[in-house]
Amino acid sequence: MSRSAAGRLTPVFVDHLQLADFRSYTAVDVPLGAGVTTFVGANGQGKTNLVEAIEYLSTLSSHRVSTDQPLVRFGAERAVVRARVQAGLEDTRQLQLEVEITPGKANRAQLNRSPLRRPRELVGVLRTVVFSPEDLAVIKGDPGERRRFLDDLLVTRWPRMAGVRADYDRVLRQRNTLLKSLSGRSRVGPPPPEAASTLEVWDTHLAAAGGELLAARLSTLADLGPHMAKAYADIAPTNNEAAAEYRSSVDLAGRLSRDELAEALRDAMAERRLEEVQRGISLVGPHRDDLVLSLGVLPAKGYASHGESWSFALALRLGSFHLLRSDGIEPVLVLDDVFAELDVTRRERLAGGVSAAEQVLITAAVPADVPAVLQGRRYAVRAGEVTPDE
Repeated sequence: MSRSAAGRLTPVFVDHLQLADFRSYTAVDVPLGAGVTTFVGANGQGKTNLVEAIEYLSTLSSHRVSTDQPLVRFGAERAVVRARVQAGLEDTRQLQLEVEITPGKANRAQLNRSPLRRPRELVGVLRTVVFSPEDLAVIKGDPGERRRFLDDLLVTRWPRMAGVRADYDRVLRQRNTLLKSLSGRSRVGPPPPEAASTLEVWDTHLAAAGGELLAARLSTLADLGPHMAKAYADIAPTNNEAAAEYRSSVDLAGRLSRDELAEALRDAMAERRLEEVQRGISLVGPHRDDLVLSLGVLPAKGYASHGESWSFALALRLGSFHLLRSDGIEPVLVLDDVFAELDVTRRERLAGGVSAAEQVLITAAVPADVPAVLQGRRYAVRAGEVTPDE
């Protein structure tokens, strides 16, 4: 999953996928392998469900939905996603990953048939980069879409950050609950001493997790920038350079370490204490931040054309792919119904940018949409059945 002793990338790919009661599938068993695999089928036949399952094993989340309920076949109580992962064509090491998804209850995960204490311990065993039509929301959507993109990338780089994100979200919910309870009693003036003392405890916890998350975001964005700019120039050669700038809810003032950032967050919370109490919500922290994506001197949101927005979205994913490879990580690439959205030139340039990947999984309604450089094994997906398409 990293560089070998000789400094080369260790190839990683999924060589088998099994699903039970996942999305539209009662059961499916699909052999995979290194190189390119394309799932071809009309809309609604289940081709995206296959690559979504692999993404879920990698991240415990989906690019299509925000909750687990839609992942379980209607009428079933739970779904099971299982995959065998191989590290390299000549490496005999194989890992079996499994997640049991039970909406309303705690999911369960196994690695090599051994139960894991927490499902998120599976994150990082398999890494993925997913291209999909939903990527346009990163460019055109609200700040939450851009925060999610960056956070997903930093967790792919450093899987332990999944725990930091979870800790931050948990503390934020608890702090907001306290602020909301205080807002009705403290419309004028500061909260009572006992409540203020409790709030300071939550301030400390939120600042600690927030400082670590913010430091990881800033580091990842700085490393991503050159890869993203080059990818955009390769996809859409123009005089406009693609750039991304972090917009924080606190004054960074050159502070980059997690301790310095935690201190900045604590200071900002203290400064806005009365306003937060009056409004009953946390106004400071990474959950309030944004990425400003720009082309030349103009922000991409609101100014970029549809084609430029698509090129920017592709550049973010391509840049992520090349950043991970520079880290020594060989991600599985998922191209979910992307080619139908692109003109011929962008198709070819995207294909050229991902052809070096160890494994590429593609979904397409029409085989002709997939550039020739990405031809490989192909499956037909019809009515929930997956068969080799010779």
